[in-house]
Amino acid sequence: MPLPSVPGTTQQHAVQWLRHAIVTGALRPGGRVNQESVAEEIGVSVAPVREALRVLEQEGQVTYLPRRGYFVTELRIADLEEIYALRALLEARVARDALPGLTEQDRRRIEEAARDCVDAATSDDIARELEANRRFHFAILASPDHPHALRHIRLLWDSTEAYRALYYNDPDERVAATDAHDRIIAAIDAGDADALVRELDDHRERALAVLRGILRED
Repeated sequence: MPLPSVPGTTQQHAVQWLRHAIVTGALRPGGRVNQESVAEEIGVSVAPVREALRVLEQEGQVTYLPRRGYFVTELRIADLEEIYALRALLEARVARDALPGLTEQDRRRIEEAARDCVDAATSDDIARELEANRRFHFAILASPDHPHALRHIRLLWDSTEAYRALYYNDPDERVAATDAHDRIIAAIDAGDADALVRELDDHRERALAVLRGILRED
């Protein structure tokens, strides 16, 4: 699977490759990660791949099973519901506090990320849309007053990245996400914290509903 070259260590390159494989569905939830195959694919030794998997294990994206190896983390519906409930609590608090302090530069970043989401959706580039979607949400939550909350929010996002990729593989949901982003931006422009939290909650709940359906089918 091709991946643009990036500066950094071989471990960082392996981390990026594995993240890309997870979000594009090349490595699906519950699937085993063959370290030797990954190392051969990206042209490195097994050691940096193993270290990269340890990084992803700390984020919750992969799970290590003794004598069996690493697997892309497979979540139950109850796991997703707990993670999304925690996100709702943390993101509501941070969004309310961040909104009054959003600068023009912050707003430009939010709008640029929203446009990038649309462009990626139009070209069916799921990995790029996921990256742009993440930039969109974290630009909204860019509050220097909540470093600990933001750290936990990032971990919660990381632990469900494979499932977010499944959600964005549905063309109808890509359209729905674009509409949700427009409503979120409108709430930001109006300076309405209640509306912003409501739109973020609705956006999150729709994604969770779709993921519930996917997990039940599986």
